Amino acid sequence: MWFQLQSRKNPLEFAEEIVKEADEYNGFNLIVADLCSKIMVCISNRPKEEPISVQLVSPGLHVLSNAKLDTPWHKVGKQPRCKDLLAQRLRKNFRKLLQKHGEEEIPAKEIVEKLMQDTSKADQDRLPNTGCDPELELKLSSIFVDFDTKLGRYGTRSTTALSVKTNGNVSFYDKYLESGQWKEHAVEYQIDEQMQNNRPQTATADNLNLGLMLHKRTVTVYTVGLLH
Repeated sequence: MWFQLQSRKNPLEFAEEIVKEADEYNGFNLIVADLCSKIMVCISNRPKEEPISVQLVSPGLHVLSNAKLDTPWHKVGKQPRCKDLLAQRLRKNFRKLLQKHGEEEIPAKEIVEKLMQDTSKADQDRLPNTGCDPELELKLSSIFVDFDTKLGRYGTRSTTALSVKTNGNVSFYDKYLESGQWKEHAVEYQIDEQMQNNRPQTATADNLNLGLMLHKRTVTVYTVGLLH
């Protein structure tokens, strides 16, 4: 999910308010960014048995799953030798896009199609030992997931790319599955009015499923589940 908020609080102050009531909600990871102060934070109440955390998000590439930011987790890689496997794959694919486009803006649609629809699987010796069938673990190890189960097809249901430039230009692209058909939705708009008035403009990206990737001004989110 993507929300645009107007507030005089910076992301850290906003996060402090969220922390006070975060234990009242189901598990979530919340990314909050302010274009004026150039501050980005990740608020997480996952796992439930651990204290609620607020992490500053540094420039670069980060991977977020069902745990805290950059924490190894099944799909990200739980064993030490595959800890950064998914992140490495994302970095490799993203560098290819950077080399292709140079200083030009990478289209949000291309980020989804070239970066987040990678079906390559992990090596057998790098699969996490979660107690599940190894064949199932292999199917779940790709960035884009799609396979049959007894309950129906299981896999990636949607992928979203969000690009926010320093001039306030926002590009949003969403590719999602609906009634068995892949559809897409794209939106572009400007938020420079708030920036020109020097009022804090807080943007949040909330992902309650399996993954989120951040790189500089681009946020890529994907969710997985049963395909209906």
